[in-house]
Order: sequence, then C-alpha cells, then structure tokens
Amino acid sequence: MPELRKDPVVGRWVIIATDRAKRPTDFIRERVVIQGSSLCPFCPGNESKTPSEILAYRGDGSGRDAPGWSLRVFPNKFPALGIEGRLNRQGEGLYDRMNGIGAHEVIVETPNHMSVLAALPAKQIESVLWAYRDRIVDLKKDRRFKYILVFKNHGEAAGATLEHTHSQLIALPVIPKRVLEEVEGARAYYDEKERCVFCDILSQETASGQRLVAENDAFAALSPFAPRFPFELWLVPKAHQSAFEASPQREFELLAALLKDMLQRLDRVLDQPAYNYVIHTSPIPESQNDYYHWHLEIMPKVTKQAGFESGTGFYINPTAPEEAARFLQEAVPSLPKRP
Repeated sequence: MPELRKDPVVGRWVIIATDRAKRPTDFIRERVVIQGSSLCPFCPGNESKTPSEILAYRGDGSGRDAPGWSLRVFPNKFPALGIEGRLNRQGEGLYDRMNGIGAHEVIVETPNHMSVLAALPAKQIESVLWAYRDRIVDLKKDRRFKYILVFKNHGEAAGATLEHTHSQLIALPVIPKRVLEEVEGARAYYDEKERCVFCDILSQETASGQRLVAENDAFAALSPFAPRFPFELWLVPKAHQSAFEASPQREFELLAALLKDMLQRLDRVLDQPAYNYVIHTSPIPESQNDYYHWHLEIMPKVTKQAGFESGTGFYINPTAPEEAARFLQEAVPSLPKRP
C-alpha cells in the first residue's frame, strides 16, 4: 500500500508509491558520458574564453589566467545576477521588486575535461570543498548578500550546459523560500525541544541503521525518511555545525572521502546518472546558531516532476528510502569503466 511520509524539518508530505516500487534497473534514464571537446572554455589553454579568475589553486608558480592550475574559479559569463549596483528595493502597489544584485561564480574542479567529480582523487575533491569555503568567506563580507548557495549540476538532465566537471555558487540578496522553510522548521523544533532536529535525525538513523548508507568519524550519509526523489542522499556532519564554511579543517578531508564514496555508489547502482547536489547552510545574518545544521543533499535525476507535483507540492517517490539505502549499502564503492 502507498505510504504518506512527513518530512520532520519542513513538514512537507511525500508519497512513497510502493505499488510502483522500482529497482535501480527499472528507471529510464540516460547515462552521463563525457564526449570531449577542443572548444571547451573550461580547459587549460582556453582561459581567455572565460572572465578573469577570482581564485585559482596552482602548484607551479604559473600566472593568473594561464594554464598550470588544478582548480579555477571565475564569474559566470552569463550570470543570473550582477555584482555591480545597489539593491534599490521598491514597492509597486502590493508588488515588491529590487535590482538583480548578486554574485554568480563557476568552480572548475579539475583541468581534466574527461574526468568527473566521482573519479577525482579525494584530495582534489577536498580542494573543491576548500574553494567553496574560501569563496563563501569572501562573499560574506558583502553586506548586500543574505544567502550563498553552492550547487552542482552533473549531466544535461540535471541542467549542466557544459560537460567539463564544474560546480557553481550564487550569492543572493534574499534568503530563498526553500531554505527559509528549512531554517524556520529547525528553529520551531529547537524552540519546542531545545534540541537540533538534524542532530536528532542523525542520532535516530545511526542507531537504527535502516537508512544509514555509510559513515566515517565526522559524517553520515543517509537516505532521508521522506525523500523527494529516488536514491536521494543527505551527507550530515555528526557534530552540530550551522555553517558549512566554519567546519574544522580535518572535516573537509573526511567529507571529501564520503562524497566520493557516495557518488561512486550512485554511479554503480544507477549506471552513471545525472544528479544535482546542493549545500544547505545557515543564512548569513545568523550563520552561527544552535538550531540549524548544515548538510549536503544529493539528488539523482532518475524521475521527472509532473502536474501532480507542480499542483500540490507533494512528491511521488517510487522507491522507499530503506530500499535505496540497502542497494547503496551493498554497492561496491568503485566506478564502472567509462567509455
């Protein structure tokens, strides 16, 4: 029988459609296959095809906007928001508007066009996480910004327009509604129980093991109780931390190892799917607090939203998280050969 499950943080209902239960091999999808291109603007030697770099990690003393980098960050050439100007908030009757002020940056994760994040050495993935941290710390100094979102689109089905592995960062002058719902839900839980809801979720899931996929000394990877998508994963720090950028140095190494492991398992189980991941962290005005707990959400793109989801805000998930966790627990964390 189908089951309705309620997310304990935001109160969102999800339908676990057990009558439609699907194994990993039942999903219709396209594998992400890297084709290669000599015209890629993200490849070494093509630095002039992008805006000038904001940050780069280099080990050979090479110059700015030149080959020799291991990771490179620059403004998006076609930004969703612009960095220059004032917000100029206005009202027009009952409507509100402001200028599209923000920052939109691209993080190119490796100079190797043919690689993917899951195939990179854990140390290089750690460098990617440090780049996120360095850019967040810098952008937080701009008092116009209220929230900074880090996200990755992997594969065309997930919204990637260029195949060279990269992620993005957008600094916003407002707190996104979805983040605000999560923050307010966590605050309400804390006000009632004087405990962090994510800490309680983590405690229950690690004790039961039903939806725990893997863990290390600092992080746990969970299939959430009420997942919106099949094989959705949360990577959650075990110690309470409200802001990603304030994580201890040692934890970036451990997060990199677990992230690599989970991406490899998803590749193994779902045959190299497209996916998105996002880092949910505390809004800038109150980045250090006792009620919110930052985490990284991975969402494979193996189903599509349709009219019911759009009309109700419900999600229909044909794979129970307990089943997804079991498949991922049993997956050997190694990549299949890529063509």
